[in-house]
Parts: sequence; structure tokens; C-alpha cells
Amino acid sequence: MSDNGTNFVGADRALMREYQEFLKKSSKEISEKYIVNGFEWKFIPPSAPHMGGLWEAGVKSFKSHFKKVMKDMKFNFEEFSTVLVRIESVLNSRPLTPLSEDPEDLEALTPAHFLRGGSLIFAPEMSADNLSLINRWEKIKALHHTFTKRWKTEYMLELHKRYKWQYPKRNVQENDLVLIKDELLPPNDWKMGRVVKVHGGHDEHVRVVDVKTTSVSSCQ
Repeated sequence: MSDNGTNFVGADRALMREYQEFLKKSSKEISEKYIVNGFEWKFIPPSAPHMGGLWEAGVKSFKSHFKKVMKDMKFNFEEFSTVLVRIESVLNSRPLTPLSEDPEDLEALTPAHFLRGGSLIFAPEMSADNLSLINRWEKIKALHHTFTKRWKTEYMLELHKRYKWQYPKRNVQENDLVLIKDELLPPNDWKMGRVVKVHGGHDEHVRVVDVKTTSVSSCQ
């Protein structure tokens, strides 16, 4: 689903044309297998950007932090492309919802699962504190780390908005998949855990839980 940008409309036509060509040239067995799936590119009505509010909010969040972090930094084409791709990987690695209901499964569904069928894998990197701002490549990595830290903080606050307690809310329950804040993680890593035990207060509201992570159980 997207807006009516000419690049999106053109991509939709190209994909449909190639898909039909693929079915014609494929064997009968393959064609019958894939023709039932297909795909549909849906466009929001023209001049109605509010109907694409979900992705527009993501673009706005990216632009806001990008301007604050990069400021007056000058890039050549390769550097700019590298920064954008690294930032894109962070946004596509964010957890959306539990991947399964298995209490032992600590993996979350991410945008990357829709793009490539699985979570993203990255090479380990040194801390941004040890990167040089003189070396151009290390400066790009340092900017990437700074952007990620700011964007992750905002993303987690959006997941945990605090409203006036006018209405009862659901308590945290056992086997809930939770996202744990850890500022020492690399840009594309997210610390996930499963609630194994809840501790209710005198008012029966849960404020302390035992969380199981891939490394060790901890009380949060």
C-alpha cells in the first residue's frame, strides 16, 4: 500500500507485467502453484496523504532525527547512500509483535520479515565512543550510532505512552514478550525477553516482573 507517486505507479505496472510474463514462461506445475497467490498493490486516494499516516509518521520521525544528528555534515553520494542504508536497516529491525505464542521463543516479528523472510543479521561493531571523527568512514558509523540512539529512545517511548489513569488497563501477564531498554546494544540489536513471573502490589497492579532473556533471567 502506498500513495500515488509516479515511481510507485510505475513499479506496480512493471511488477504485474513481469509476474504475468513469469507465469507464461513457467511450467504448468509452477504456474498453478503461484497463480493462486499473486499480489495487489493498493493506492490510497489522490490528495489524501492522511490515509497514509502510518508510514508518513515513520518518515517524519526519520527526517526529524536525521536533521538533528547530521546538521551541517557534508556527504558525497557514496557516504550519503551508506548512511541511509544503515539507518534503513535499524528501522527495519524494530520489533513489531511476537513471532509466535511459544513462551520459549524470544524472537519478534520485524519489517525485515516481510522484506526478506527473516530478521536482519549484522557484523559486530565497536562502540561509538571508540570511533574517530577524523576518519570519514568511522565518522559515518558514529553518526549512525547517534541517530540510532535517539530514534530508539523515541520509538520505545511511543510504545509506552503514559496517559491519565482514567480507565483500567491490562496488567502485564506471564509469557508476554517485552522489549528491554539497553543503551549498550549495537544499533541493529534489540533485547527481547519473556515475562516468567509477575509481582502484584497491594492494589493488584503489576509493577515488577521476572523476565527471561537469551542471556539470563532478570527482575525488571
